[in-house]
Amino acid sequence: MSFKVIITRDFEQMSEVAAGIVTESITSGMKQKEGFTLGLATGSSPTGLYKRLAGAANAGVFDPSRIRSFNLDEYVGLPGENAQQRALHPESYSFFMIQEFFGLLQKKFQEVNVPWGTLIDQDRLITEMEDHPEDWQAEGTDKGKSIVIRPDARSEYLRWIRREILDAYGDKIERTGGIDLQVIGVGGRGHVAFHESGIPFADSRVLLVKLDDNTVANAVSDGHFASREESPRYAISMGVELVSRARTVILLASGSRKTDPIAESLLEDPSPMVPISYGKVFAQNGGRILYVIDRAAGKKIIAQADRIRPMGIEIEDICE
Repeated sequence: MSFKVIITRDFEQMSEVAAGIVTESITSGMKQKEGFTLGLATGSSPTGLYKRLAGAANAGVFDPSRIRSFNLDEYVGLPGENAQQRALHPESYSFFMIQEFFGLLQKKFQEVNVPWGTLIDQDRLITEMEDHPEDWQAEGTDKGKSIVIRPDARSEYLRWIRREILDAYGDKIERTGGIDLQVIGVGGRGHVAFHESGIPFADSRVLLVKLDDNTVANAVSDGHFASREESPRYAISMGVELVSRARTVILLASGSRKTDPIAESLLEDPSPMVPISYGKVFAQNGGRILYVIDRAAGKKIIAQADRIRPMGIEIEDICE
């Protein structure tokens, strides 16, 4: 089992430590094979990491033209008349990645991929689901649900979403040889990307998710969207099972809002109610997982270290 928690002083030290780990993984990986595949996340947690990685690439520490990337998630239902407008919406994750990482690189990645949620017309999706309720089922024990479309759905549009948006993204990751290192964050309820609390682990490859009302409300209260009506109601997301096919997973968390889910993921048995807890399954199956978190996020880990270490989880406190 390879599971390590590194507790840092603050966001800046967290970002610095994570950048060192990722950079070392890239450079050592490129000595073994021609290219390297990164899995990337959005949100505030990895922004400091991305600035440092771009700086390392621009300084010649590694060659970004040998890197391809796959992002975790993307909205469905962003405002816009067409897919291009939706992809360039300032709240799209495609736009975020250009602003926070890709646009900082002097030499570009070999290829970048963000789930193709902006290709979906949300109004048509809702209409097709209402007209063909037998074509899909909602899975999950909380308000956020995975919409599982039947492979033999009568609706041509729903079949297209399953085949060309969901299955095709997972297939492309597999064709490229899988993800070498996956960066993830964690939501306040322990969710990874849009794998919402309560969505089953099993078969969680690439998901079409009806967003939790709390997720939508937070997007509005945090200023990302002007109203609930403007906020997307669906998203495309890697599920934790696909995330955990990466060779290494590095989780970043900063701030007290992350304290409880971080602690629950380590202290409790793996449960879909805390999706990041799947990391324990991943580690037990031979994967390498690292938590790089600040002191606020790791407060309960420090307090419960004597319970956690006997599980085979290494804890390194570098705050001092």
